[in-house]
Amino acid sequence: MKTNKCVKKEMTTAQKKEAIWGLLFISPTILGLLLLNFYPAISTMYQSLCKTGDFGRGNVFVGLANYSAVLSSKETWQALFNTIKYTLIEVPFGVSISMILAVFLQGKIVGKSIFRTIFFLPMVCAPAAVAMVWKWLFNQQFGLLNNVFHGNIAWISNPNIAWISIGIIGVWSIIGYNMVLFIGGLQEIPRDFYEAAEIDGASSVRQFFSVTIPLLSPTSFFIVQTRIIGALTIFDLMFMVMDKTNVALFKTQSIVYLFYTYAFTNGNKGYGAALVMVLVIFIMLVTFILQKLEKKFVFYN
Repeated sequence: MKTNKCVKKEMTTAQKKEAIWGLLFISPTILGLLLLNFYPAISTMYQSLCKTGDFGRGNVFVGLANYSAVLSSKETWQALFNTIKYTLIEVPFGVSISMILAVFLQGKIVGKSIFRTIFFLPMVCAPAAVAMVWKWLFNQQFGLLNNVFHGNIAWISNPNIAWISIGIIGVWSIIGYNMVLFIGGLQEIPRDFYEAAEIDGASSVRQFFSVTIPLLSPTSFFIVQTRIIGALTIFDLMFMVMDKTNVALFKTQSIVYLFYTYAFTNGNKGYGAALVMVLVIFIMLVTFILQKLEKKFVFYN
């Protein structure tokens, strides 16, 4: 009775050279991941369990004390609520508007490339410049909006509407990026589906809801998932628009804004790291739910 033995083949000289060159080519990426991703993540987890020593002298291990302080703070839950409110404005409106624009700009219209460029321009502009321009537009005394509509609305200093104003800026800023992704998804939809729908007598509106939206669902799901993560980690926009003396800051600041305040302004890095870890856990939970919903709402042609 013969037995098959697994014979381990030795690599040839050419294969060894190829493997070495392969490692050399990917070594910058591996080094970048280690230094810029894995090390900061591990360091943040460790610092969330510590308290900065007196006069900044090292870290003092305090266990879950930071997490207890974070979860029992009203400020934390308000910041998380503010972040969710911003997400509920930016994601639905940003995705729906950019999808409609993509459908129109995918059709036969004059100056299509010019319109695409105009809508994509906000993505090219620096976030600081965008925030400063909108801050001027929203100015209560000298802002363009109040002068055009002859009003006296405190767009970014009224706690009841400031978060909506921030959301409007976020939607305006992200439309162009979402639109480009949707255009790419639309180009992947076979024309045969639309021709079959036209033969059946479906109108353009009917084709949009029965053909475009279902077949565009993989792209839509990707955009929604990435934009939810992006909106939950919003910082630069709020940091540039909302001053520290703004009375509406408590009702608008995000979790990352609160982290920046504690970690870099107050010097309490342990508390700030605990805030970040709470946000990470929340994002992981949201992502897990979205992954479970993918099979139900995403259709692959």
